[in-house]
Amino acid sequence: MPSTIWSGAISFGLVMIPIRVSAATEDRSVKFRQVHLADMGRIRTRKICELDGKVLAQEDIGNGYELTRDHVVPVTDEELDAMLPTARAIEIVAFVDRASIDPVRIGTSYYLATAEPVATKPYVLLRQALERTAKAAVTKFAWHDRERLGLLSVRGDALVLHALKWPDEVRSPDELAPAEEAGPDEDELARAMELIDSMTTDDISRFRDRYRDALESLIDAKSEHKEPAPAPAGEERAGTGVTDLMAALNASVRKAREARDETGEHADAHEMGPRKKTAGKPPTRRAKPKRT
Repeated sequence: MPSTIWSGAISFGLVMIPIRVSAATEDRSVKFRQVHLADMGRIRTRKICELDGKVLAQEDIGNGYELTRDHVVPVTDEELDAMLPTARAIEIVAFVDRASIDPVRIGTSYYLATAEPVATKPYVLLRQALERTAKAAVTKFAWHDRERLGLLSVRGDALVLHALKWPDEVRSPDELAPAEEAGPDEDELARAMELIDSMTTDDISRFRDRYRDALESLIDAKSEHKEPAPAPAGEERAGTGVTDLMAALNASVRKAREARDETGEHADAHEMGPRKKTAGKPPTRRAKPKRT
């Protein structure tokens, strides 16, 4: 069972649901430590006061807001706590359609579990109500000395809290969008849609992190004083410059079809993957032969 990283209650109107919060995801990347190459000693980071040069313990360190280089305003933890009314509550403030939330605003996800038996009934009540209405709850909660916006939704039989960015924290993409007049023609668009169709799948669970697998194999070999296996050769790719868009699309569609016909599955997360064959599905439309 995942460890509890926060505990409090969901505030649903006048209904309070005691809950425990745990991480919904885990970081599986390989971690490195900085070492001194001469003797493999670990490199330590020390927190040193720039005025007196002393090494400080965590209890000697507080928060300060820098107005100018020489003027810093101290802010205590007690002052921060007094300004956070949602310090131990996930307060539901509104309900929205799940599809209406911009994915750019969604951050880390957390599972919510009941903290005591009395919370079971209201927990299930909220979960079923969200399922039947196809809604998600917009919430406010305190986390790491600041008030945050959240989205409460359902995954399986559990409630999930997604951290959300505040509206003013999301940058506008308007200045990055290319001009429409520089866009593709209809033939190129149709070919791109055909490429999307040939690469569509209903299951992405088989994709693996090839880099992590290779890195773990390298570490295992080194720990056993063996010669590491040679790294697999990557697929040779063309340059980044686009010279003939239609030619590139045609080659991509052809490659995706060949991979689908050969395996019926995506070969790799880094390669173009085909869609699984489905019984009763009509064959992919092919280009009509030219008339002579």
